[in-house]
Amino acid sequence: MVAHAPRSLNQLGQSLWLDNITRDLLDTGTLQRYIDDNSVTGLTSNPTIFDHAISGSKAYDAEIDRQLKAGASGEDLFFTLAVQDLTRAADLFAPIYARTGTVDGFVSLEVSPRLVRDTKATLAQARKLHSLANRPNLFIKIPGTVEGLPAIEEAIFAGIPVNVTLLFSTDQYKAAADAYLKGLERRVAAGLSPDVRSVASLFISRWDVAVKDQVPEAIRNTLGVAVGKQAYKAYRDSLDTDRYQRLENLGARPQRLLFASTGTKDKSAPDILYISGLAAPNTVNTMPEGTLLAFAEHGKLAGSLSRDGGDAESVIQAHVKAGIDVSALATKLQDDGAKSFDDSWNELLGAIDQKSKVLA
Repeated sequence: MVAHAPRSLNQLGQSLWLDNITRDLLDTGTLQRYIDDNSVTGLTSNPTIFDHAISGSKAYDAEIDRQLKAGASGEDLFFTLAVQDLTRAADLFAPIYARTGTVDGFVSLEVSPRLVRDTKATLAQARKLHSLANRPNLFIKIPGTVEGLPAIEEAIFAGIPVNVTLLFSTDQYKAAADAYLKGLERRVAAGLSPDVRSVASLFISRWDVAVKDQVPEAIRNTLGVAVGKQAYKAYRDSLDTDRYQRLENLGARPQRLLFASTGTKDKSAPDILYISGLAAPNTVNTMPEGTLLAFAEHGKLAGSLSRDGGDAESVIQAHVKAGIDVSALATKLQDDGAKSFDDSWNELLGAIDQKSKVLA
């Protein structure tokens, strides 16, 4: 039935996560309703989401005032607010975390985007935030940039669950998966359990936005799903390797592929394009609130992704023939994504500073 599309997706084996967090979602019981009614089993956040939540609401004013009086400011004040929200959310998802054997029921908190090119500082903040939150079902988000990869490996080795963010291509996904496995292998060598959870977040919709005016009408809004299908094949391939199977024999679990940025940007395209088109077991789709509600209202499943990637290569080649340098675009999208989060971070800190002055 259409009304139960989220449940059907969940039964297929894909986790539905909400790509949003606000204090109002928590205080009004809306997040709990999404868990109960729309099969939401996790949540992600990023600087842009928190910027909108804090600057566009008075829900945080009282707590900002309390933190100011306690001497907090800037990034420290923000992380206090974020940890408050995300630990509350983590506690709502704790029953799911337990029921699924600690596979699902996660929330995510991102390190400062200002550290995107600083490996050492990224790892130090990941350790600090993980300790501050003190929840087993909280991922620390670390960008899958060249500088972020060593921090991902070190965080996994330290036992910190990681959501690798800002991945745009199959090659970038493979690099993130390699960093994850290196961290697990080092844990095994040190006599530690390799059961440290992770997801690899592949951004989808920005591909189609980037090429919209450069490709024929017939292939518009097809590149994002094709990249997702290609990465899914690589994900399934990685689970079949001897390297991963050795680790699984010792207790490792998959670094699940997560489809992110799945809100449709093109108003002429279906609003659930990246939900129905990327259904697959043992993966995650984290979607904006509007997309979740649209999928609950009129969503339909088009079947599961093909193990071999289906038509991914032919669709990508059609874009290459149209003049798109897919590899170069992947690098640009990652760089642009990092800059976008950094801009949102600066706006977020500016909004907190402005509120601080008003409240003072």
